[in-house]
Amino acid sequence: MTQPIDPVDLASRLIACLSITPASGAVFDVLEEALAAIGFTVHRFLSGEAPVGPVENLYASRGSGGPHFGFAGHLDVVPPGDGWTSDPFEPEIRNGLLHGRGAVDMKGGIAAFVAAAGDLAEHPGTVSLIITGDEEGPATCGTVALIDWMAERSIRPDMILIGEPTSVNRLGDTVKIGRRGTVNMWITVPGSQGHVAYPHRSDNPIPKLGRVLAALDALHLDDGTEAFEASNLEFTAVATPTRATNIIPGAATAQLNIRFNNLHQGEELVELVRRTAEAAAPGTKVEARISGEAFLTPPGPIYGIVKEAIEAETGIAPELSTSGGTSDGRFLIKLCPVVDFGLPNATMHKLDEAVSVEDLRTLQAIYARILRRALGA
Repeated sequence: MTQPIDPVDLASRLIACLSITPASGAVFDVLEEALAAIGFTVHRFLSGEAPVGPVENLYASRGSGGPHFGFAGHLDVVPPGDGWTSDPFEPEIRNGLLHGRGAVDMKGGIAAFVAAAGDLAEHPGTVSLIITGDEEGPATCGTVALIDWMAERSIRPDMILIGEPTSVNRLGDTVKIGRRGTVNMWITVPGSQGHVAYPHRSDNPIPKLGRVLAALDALHLDDGTEAFEASNLEFTAVATPTRATNIIPGAATAQLNIRFNNLHQGEELVELVRRTAEAAAPGTKVEARISGEAFLTPPGPIYGIVKEAIEAETGIAPELSTSGGTSDGRFLIKLCPVVDFGLPNATMHKLDEAVSVEDLRTLQAIYARILRRALGA
């Protein structure tokens, strides 16, 4: 018999590891030790080079054959920022809350799942963990590399649960069954620099950029669907290369982000922005990076498995949602049905990020029910 894993203790040890994205090293050592102790075979590898890498990735499995249930997550965290009540990488329990960067996003969720897997000593089929150190950053050397590694070895789960913090007001109220896509774009309107007293010798790009922004702001992308809210285009920055009061700048720039539903593809939206910008100000340049396409997991067994486990432990009937940000489900959906479910997300990325100790233990119980049902144990 192995010793039961305390999710609060494991979450604390993971939080104590500095793992600002991209993560590698000590935080993976802690996870590997915990998994090896409950019978998992652990594989680790590095992917990518600076400035986006190296990123550490981990695949761990226990058992063999089907059914194969996968759990996905990330050990990297966003920078903590200044102004914490206590050190963000020294976990501290205050008033029933475990504080520390990554407590909910998502070291706490990983700890709860490992503890749940430890509760299930024997089971048919396969349990696996697909864990990256590159979700909060560019996400180019993490889950994508793990999927390639798995494909080379013919590893393909039947369903995947991502332990992102999806709950809103209380644990269990929201399960994500899909995610909107996201694309970032950078717009440059060229001009000709000169003295403000001689505008006829210059070409001021700022009014032209204003026309571009107005035309883009007037776009109506869609009204949403039954599963997704409406797509939205938001400007995130506007700038010129000079702050001098007597210079007409040589260029003006803006950046924007579009969160889009499954009525669109990323490339189609990039082309729409390019056409709109060119019509408003000929010569405008648009660069783009598509971070992920929208996806929706169709109704299937994983819906019922997750919903029933949540209701059994909390009495809550969860909402099935596609709202909010993106997750690595945008990559994993290529393998099998995927849903996201985890802790309340109110403090993720904030100062004094914290998780309820009670929620951690309840999440462990929910995950254990999901495992037993999915594997037929």
